[in-house]
Amino acid sequence: MAEGTGLPGVPARGADLRLRGRTFGADHPVVMAVVNRTPDSFYAAARYDDAEAGAAVARAADEGADLVDLGGVRAGRGPAVTVEEEIARVVPLIARVRSRHPDLLVSVDTWRAPVARAAADAGVDLINDTWAGHDPELVEVAAARGLGIVCSHTGGALPRTDPLRVTYPRTPVAGRPDDALDGVVDDVVATVLAGARRAVDLGIDPAGVLVDPTHDFGKTTWHSLHLVRRAPALVALGFPVLMALSRKDFVGESLDVPVDERLEGTLAATAVAAWLGARVFRTHDVRATRRVLDMVAVLRGDRAPARAVRGLV
Repeated sequence: MAEGTGLPGVPARGADLRLRGRTFGADHPVVMAVVNRTPDSFYAAARYDDAEAGAAVARAADEGADLVDLGGVRAGRGPAVTVEEEIARVVPLIARVRSRHPDLLVSVDTWRAPVARAAADAGVDLINDTWAGHDPELVEVAAARGLGIVCSHTGGALPRTDPLRVTYPRTPVAGRPDDALDGVVDDVVATVLAGARRAVDLGIDPAGVLVDPTHDFGKTTWHSLHLVRRAPALVALGFPVLMALSRKDFVGESLDVPVDERLEGTLAATAVAAWLGARVFRTHDVRATRRVLDMVAVLRGDRAPARAVRGLV
């Protein structure tokens, strides 16, 4: 279960994250930088060819990323990408990152077990399964190779599909306040908990099992907004919580802004989720996210200010 802070009015701390023997506690929220080796990512500024991707990783590391998430297939609809092409896009990059940035943790964003195996051979630390176990062998690869795994939620949606009029009926529970939107929370909690338990049963370190409500995937904007507010329901599961909020449609629709104007909205959602105990944040904007998360950690009392001399000298 999530650890209390001991401070009145401050939500519980989330679970620690541990990958490759490194542990990140509440004093160090984790920044997961997005580097897409795709020509059609929804955010044009995050599209990198092979030559540009290495520089993007180096920049992310300089700006404070702890973990870099490398993807070779756009999450949404688009041209088909074969397993072979996905491997060709991401695996050589993983090998270069591992060689050039030995202290940087590396994740691969894939739902395909053959890609995960090739990524494991190249030295990846985490498999980011954004399609909720669509390939059931994916978690087995993580367990066999001693890697971390992200357990996500898509409401049963198939890879690379968009939601349409999706609903999550709520199961009535005696004594529980009536909030229809909590149906999505119930479904997310049940799904990611089942995935996390399977991962642990296969031998994966619980501190390397991340749970992700997976905003926008199989969800309306109302669902995604509610899942930020209800982050404590995920934190209470006792696994590190990943929030992938960066520049997503629920932010754009909330503010009526295009993808290249969603930074402020993303950072607001990030600050709220961090205050509520989420531990890992996937982002296109590393420096800004690093500073927001560090400031929230100071406000929560999880870390000290970098310096505090005002009024003392």
